[in-house]
Amino acid sequence: MMMTRHDWMAGAMACLALTAANGFAQKAEHPDSKDWKPLFNKALDNAVFEKGIWYYDDNGDLTATEDKIIWTADDYENFVVDLEYRCGPKANSGVFIYCSDVKDSTPNSIEVQILDNNADVHPTWRNGGLFGHLAPKVDNVKPAGQWNRMTVTAKGKIIHVIVNGEVTVDNADISKWTDAKKNPDGSDIPPWLSKPMADLPTKGRIGFQGKHGGAPIFFRNMRVKQL
Repeated sequence: MMMTRHDWMAGAMACLALTAANGFAQKAEHPDSKDWKPLFNKALDNAVFEKGIWYYDDNGDLTATEDKIIWTADDYENFVVDLEYRCGPKANSGVFIYCSDVKDSTPNSIEVQILDNNADVHPTWRNGGLFGHLAPKVDNVKPAGQWNRMTVTAKGKIIHVIVNGEVTVDNADISKWTDAKKNPDGSDIPPWLSKPMADLPTKGRIGFQGKHGGAPIFFRNMRVKQL
């Protein structure tokens, strides 16, 4: 039987639906961001952080001496942030978005997790997921010492994450996270994330977490585009 274009499209859509239902990540392209606005300049005078902690090393990579967050000086809403990161062994870091209070950032922001996935942790703590709230669709972080790429799209209540060419968070609707203690799937939310994601503003600072537990983290090519 000859397959029509309509049959082919219907089959392709069915395969995509089955792939998503089985938890496999969809292949995705990172944007061409080379002409986008750098998130931080080389002087770091458009950033908010404790002086002496964050700096560009001899390779031109942004890193930190302590577990402190570096924040943009400006608020962002409806944006795409594209970056590369390299984990040290056992690194635990993150990209924070929608932060409305940099002095009390943990409950007042959303963290896209960065993790050297070598530890037995809860699925919602894995690299590329929404920390404490949503496990990544695929566990594809590269071994410590190798560069990874992440693209985070934040448009209102919808968050989409691509890591190393695969979708790890597929247009998550944070308006569904209406409880501060339980995720929609019934799993527990860490108690320090004490506000429902649905209640968080969809505008705020963007930040990166520093050297956590003695494990270094490095960033480069951090760029942002307003939608």
